Amino acid sequence: MAKREREIQLKFRVTPQERELIEQKMAQLGTRNMAAYLRKMAMDGYIVRLELPELKEVVSLLRRSSNNLNQLTRRVHETGRVYDADLEDVLQNQGRLWRAANDILAASLQKNAHCVMVELGNEREVEKMR
Repeated sequence: MAKREREIQLKFRVTPQERELIEQKMAQLGTRNMAAYLRKMAMDGYIVRLELPELKEVVSLLRRSSNNLNQLTRRVHETGRVYDADLEDVLQNQGRLWRAANDILAASLQKNAHCVMVELGNEREVEKMR
């Protein structure tokens, strides 16, 4: 028997759902060789951990907007009236949210334009890989 090029065998376990996901990703690439796919992903794949401090601002804006909208709704139900100033406030908050979301998306696309494949795992999985 000829000597193998790769002598070391690595093993790991996956759940049935994880195996299905791996097979789906392989199908998307048009490959059926799982060993080659896993080897290529292990050596050349990307894991991107997105640190987005801008996201905290968006969450804060969402909370404020949500609170303002709830207060406005209660007031409309109590008084039966909608005030222009209240509507303007809601529109301004929505505008801030859209701008912040667009800024995050633009920054994310610029930072990750070079990535071919992005895998986002849960925190424990990322920590295990360090």
